[in-house]
Amino acid sequence: MDLAKGVPPGQALRQARACLERGQVLPSGLIHPLVERSWRRSQGAGLAPWRAAQAPHLAAPLLREAQDRRRDLVMRARPVMEYLHAQTRGSGSMVILADERGLLLETLGDADFLSRAERVALLPGASWHENHRGTNAIGTALAESAAVSVHGGEHFLDQNSFLTCTAAPVVAPDGHLLGVLDISGHHRSRHPHTAGLVSAAAHMIENRLFEARHGTALRLHLHPQPDGIGTLAEGLLAVDGDGRICGVNRAALALLGLTHARLGERLEAVLETSAGRLADLLRQGGDPVAVRTVGGQALFLRAEGLAPTPAPVTAGTRLRSVPLPRPSAADALAALDSGDPQMAQAIDRARKVAGKDIALLVMGESGAGKEVFARAVHDSSPRAKAPFVAVNCAALPEHLIEAELFGYAPGAFTGARREGAPGRIRQAQGGTLFLDEIGDMPAGLQTRLLRVLQDRQVVPLGGGKPVAVDFALIAATHQPLKQAVADGQFRADLYYRLNGLTLTLPPLRSRSDRLALAGRVLDGLAPGSGITLSDPVAAAFDRYGWPGNLRQMANVLRTAVALLDPGDTRIHWHHLPDDVAEEMRSPDPTHSPQDGDLRSLSLELMERTVTACGGNMSRAAQRLGISRNTLYRRLRG
Repeated sequence: MDLAKGVPPGQALRQARACLERGQVLPSGLIHPLVERSWRRSQGAGLAPWRAAQAPHLAAPLLREAQDRRRDLVMRARPVMEYLHAQTRGSGSMVILADERGLLLETLGDADFLSRAERVALLPGASWHENHRGTNAIGTALAESAAVSVHGGEHFLDQNSFLTCTAAPVVAPDGHLLGVLDISGHHRSRHPHTAGLVSAAAHMIENRLFEARHGTALRLHLHPQPDGIGTLAEGLLAVDGDGRICGVNRAALALLGLTHARLGERLEAVLETSAGRLADLLRQGGDPVAVRTVGGQALFLRAEGLAPTPAPVTAGTRLRSVPLPRPSAADALAALDSGDPQMAQAIDRARKVAGKDIALLVMGESGAGKEVFARAVHDSSPRAKAPFVAVNCAALPEHLIEAELFGYAPGAFTGARREGAPGRIRQAQGGTLFLDEIGDMPAGLQTRLLRVLQDRQVVPLGGGKPVAVDFALIAATHQPLKQAVADGQFRADLYYRLNGLTLTLPPLRSRSDRLALAGRVLDGLAPGSGITLSDPVAAAFDRYGWPGNLRQMANVLRTAVALLDPGDTRIHWHHLPDDVAEEMRSPDPTHSPQDGDLRSLSLELMERTVTACGGNMSRAAQRLGISRNTLYRRLRG
């Protein structure tokens, strides 16, 4: 890290450390602002430069648990770490992988450096969080959410001043911070290319995680130049069976001007292309083709994976990407009614308040169709021709959600777009703002959202004049918000603002229209094909517990339709995913649970599925038809 200009680096650092050790205020510009911020955080954590670190070190069984918790990260990172070690072998350094808490999970290093590294606990099981070790590349990269290099005396603790360390965060395709990749060595072995090498390696790990997580999805490779496809600089975009964006890498975020808050939007909201054209590209293969973003930017694209429109099931029948057809605006709510009395009541009450400026709070389990319901309310309201803007509060990292919701002024923070951004609230002007998983909104942002709802004005992050806003609000959660209020985890005044009318969507297991819903899903997947369930499968569908609700049913049927041979119109056991078929055929009565035991049943089924998937949480979540975050949350209780 370069120190301030105008003062010799060594002298500036010595002056800064002298001020630090005497407890004096650091002169402005003496050291890099990032180091200064980190030193202040280290002081705030009660650390002193001359005092040895008193950091926790996990015993072997707990370390194995931590490694298992991030098994996917460790598996994808290990080959990249070996590559890095090969590139730096003989330089007196080591390659380190840490989790999102700064806990070291894996290390590879030169023997002549390892003994010195052990003396400062650069070992698996040690914590290098800033609160424990002060300024260091791993802990500071976590604190700053950015790639960081820390050299020699820039380390807060004197005992670490012999080190030079460079670290870069590793981020999941959904935007969650997974961990940090680091190269550490003796400060005399500092090399100017290390920072670029570590950042590139972190991107390699992220791309490997992307491929592993979205291996069965439609994957789009993007770059402004055709020769850039297949390189580390390419953007990666994953599209699920519903035609919605379910994953992006960092390059795609930059190319398309997106944030992770846009996950869940339809592909057509980002690229000027159609599902049919993508299917053609998949069949043709070959060279990348030119496409445009909705903003007019020219890119080249190559598609691979499962097409959103697979081969015909019967003559003239194509498998569509949308499992539940979106009805026309005129009958959007009515089209959701397939005979269940609980659902009919929710639809009737929603219809009565649509367009009357009454906030809706939609409750229901994951996969129960809360967003589909919210869209139908919007489409049935006088605001139908204005935008419907959906924000998943659980999918956004806490440090991004404020800028994403409220927008930001030009230059509001490092990495901000030059022209600023309006924010999702302003994008919903005249239409409907849908806040999914509102129970996961951080406490500080609950206060800001409450102010917007009270004043009907939004102030962008970084200043600027208040902007008047007009939108209908629908919030949704699977959590018992009333209990969260009682526990002090959710603001009571915001809860009452959101709760103009609460509508609870029943879980699929308690709905009387399960078979009618299955028929509608099949009609949406293969219209006009006449595909039906065989009698034994239909009976099993009707009594199955459906822990993933409608989303799980849609995924199961999509797989079944794809496995039909040409001309087949009946779905039998062998067309279903193996694990679901096994559970459906099981005599275990837990598939028809009593209402009082639903939560324990769901947890039991989730645990069985995770075990059956060898601990792979992504695969287990996919089988259950729920998100990976929801699976983690439910298993942790």
